[in-house]
Amino acid sequence: MTKYNELNTKKSAPRKRVGRGISAGGGKTAGRGTKGQLSRTGKKLRPTFAGGQRELVKAVPKLKGFKSIRVPAQVVYSDQLDMLKTSGAKPSTKSAGSGAVVDNITLCEAGLINTPYHSVKIILRGETTTRATIATQGMSKSVQAMIEKNGGKFEKMPTPLLPTNSSKPKPKKLSETESNEIPHQTKGLVSGEEKQQ
Repeated sequence: MTKYNELNTKKSAPRKRVGRGISAGGGKTAGRGTKGQLSRTGKKLRPTFAGGQRELVKAVPKLKGFKSIRVPAQVVYSDQLDMLKTSGAKPSTKSAGSGAVVDNITLCEAGLINTPYHSVKIILRGETTTRATIATQGMSKSVQAMIEKNGGKFEKMPTPLLPTNSSKPKPKKLSETESNEIPHQTKGLVSGEEKQQ
């Protein structure tokens, strides 16, 4: 069995010096051939060079800007807040006499949003007479002023986290008259359990 101290090792061959003429053994052209673009000195071709024709990186169109990966918030319109039955909403625990509290779960049970575990924003479309406390992630200033004028208020809340050991609240199945009042963004949105059935 060969041992490390018995190995016959040699030093690496020295770097070959080219371009020293015929007498050095490297030939007249030093292995580069006769003339041509690749036999010249200096910087060689760039990686995208395509032989003189238009390069691929120049032919491919470039789009300005970037595509955002942020998922937009779920939209609820101000005139849809009057459709909620606030009698079944949760009573406020922060301030007495402020009426019912409308949050993501309330909106999902009413069928206005698809899931309560994503951000919700209330925007203006028509009038609203609700006096409830709206606890969502966003609201336009015009809707906030309208609700405060009616006696309600807006509380900005963080997006609820999806619980690990509990089922999602099922969206309410709306009648034909109620479904016509909902905008196209929320029509036809059903839960995953309903799709499996």
